[in-house]
This record gives sequence, C-alpha cells and structure tokens, in this order.
Amino acid sequence: MNVPLFPLNSIVLPRGRIPLQLFEPRYIDMLTRCLKEDRGFVVVLLQEGGEAGRTAAFYDIGTYVRIIDFQQLDNGLLGITVEGESKVSVVRSWQQEDGLNVGDVECLIEEAESEVPERFGELPSVLKALFRHPVIRDLNMDIDYGDARDVGWRLTELLPLDKQEKQKLVELQDPLERLSRLQGLLEALEEG
Repeated sequence: MNVPLFPLNSIVLPRGRIPLQLFEPRYIDMLTRCLKEDRGFVVVLLQEGGEAGRTAAFYDIGTYVRIIDFQQLDNGLLGITVEGESKVSVVRSWQQEDGLNVGDVECLIEEAESEVPERFGELPSVLKALFRHPVIRDLNMDIDYGDARDVGWRLTELLPLDKQEKQKLVELQDPLERLSRLQGLLEALEEG
C-alpha cells in the first residue's frame, strides 16, 4: 500500500484520536487527496528534524489513520481530527517534489485481544483520570477499560514519556508486555 507519511512529535495508535493543524501546502494537498479518494495516511514519530521542516528522520513503525473531522480554526489554520486504524511498517519511503513524504507500508498483525490482569489494575484508573481532562474528553474516544490493548494504547499516547520510550511501546505487539512496561514507567515517574 502506497500512502502519504506524516512525521510528528506525537503518536496515535489504533482507535486513538489526535487533533492536527495543517498549514503547509504539501499537507493541505494531502488532505484534499485523502478526502477525495476516501483514504488515509500514516502518522510516524519523528526521530530528528521538525514537523514543519523539509528534512525529517522518522521511525518505520507508525499508524494508518483516517480523517474523521475537519474545520477552519480560529487562528485561520485548517484543523483535522484523525483516528488510528492499524499499526503499519514503512517498508520504503521517499520524498516527493512538493516535500511530502510517501512510502510503501505493510499492516502489522493485529494485537491479540486480552483483558487487563488484576496486577495492572491501577492502569485503567490512571487512564480514567487522564480522560477527565477537557481536551482529551473532547476527542470523544470510546475506551474499553477492560481491554489491555485499549488501556495500553491510550496510556502510550497520553503519558508524558520521551519519544524513544513511546516508540518502544508502539512497536510492542503484546498488550500485556506493554502494560508491564507502562506500570514500570509509572512507578519511575511517581518516584522521580
């Protein structure tokens, strides 16, 4: 599958939502094409470079997203909300003349559904607390607090972790391993 790539300093995972502001012509063109062709694009986490720059190094595991809402913002920019559909691996990427990154991607195997074990019982409570924040609540995400995938994905998106740590969590394919790592990171945050 050949798709546009959108390098960001933030991540989104399956069933997650993220608001974006578009102002560069390459991304406004991308949005127009995606809406016209009813297709999405891939959000990848930046390794180096800036979101608005022409040169950016990014990780090769990201999330295929679809546009679920768009509107003109008060600041005059175009605002969109995207929702993650599936994790993908960028097999090959290149930059078009207009500066848009594109690539060939393959969908990763969907993670196995599993319940949140009792030993990770604190994690859904932390997530519920995060969802009381108005900005997060306004994204209107449906969360299954008993599903290890949902809890792990949303905490990975929302916790204040460094980029490399977030990417490691994105790349895990085992929801329980992700919860275990998140629990350790939360304990380290509480101690620090």
